[in-house]
Amino acid sequence: MPNTFFTADPHFNHAKIIQHCNRPFSCVEEMDEAMIENWNTTVGHRDKIIVLGDYVFYSKRAVTDPMGIFRRLNGQKHLIIGNHDREATFKLPWAWVKDTYFLKHLNQEGIWLSHYPHRSWRNSFHGSWHLFGHNHGNMPPYGKSFDIGVDCWDFTPVEFEIIKMRMDELEGFHE
Repeated sequence: MPNTFFTADPHFNHAKIIQHCNRPFSCVEEMDEAMIENWNTTVGHRDKIIVLGDYVFYSKRAVTDPMGIFRRLNGQKHLIIGNHDREATFKLPWAWVKDTYFLKHLNQEGIWLSHYPHRSWRNSFHGSWHLFGHNHGNMPPYGKSFDIGVDCWDFTPVEFEIIKMRMDELEGFHE
């Protein structure tokens, strides 16, 4: 049975993100290759993966073709739009592209997916979870929410069961 994975903010092809986020890579090629390897070691061909924004950085100096990166990555890929995602990113062969999404089938309460962190989200006072990116590990969990970005998870997508264990440790909101 396929598993479901989540990630955010890989910023493939973005050389300056290495300095901005103090990533442990000497160059963009090294960063991209490490994240592709981590992704493919973790995510199987039949698995589902939802990227919560900032998938790839487009520039005239880009080292790698974004479609080339996309084709190398395992899984059925879905995109929640981030602030660095552009029209060209939307044209990659994603299963779907959405601004935000309320995922209902993995847990009883649902999961609010957004690139940005929210202080309140759909059903947050009824136990739903919230996964986000954008902050590169600079925002602590709030209620049943946390940053799912690569900077928080050793540059590797995170499987739903690991997220579930983490959520069980967090204090939710009360009515």
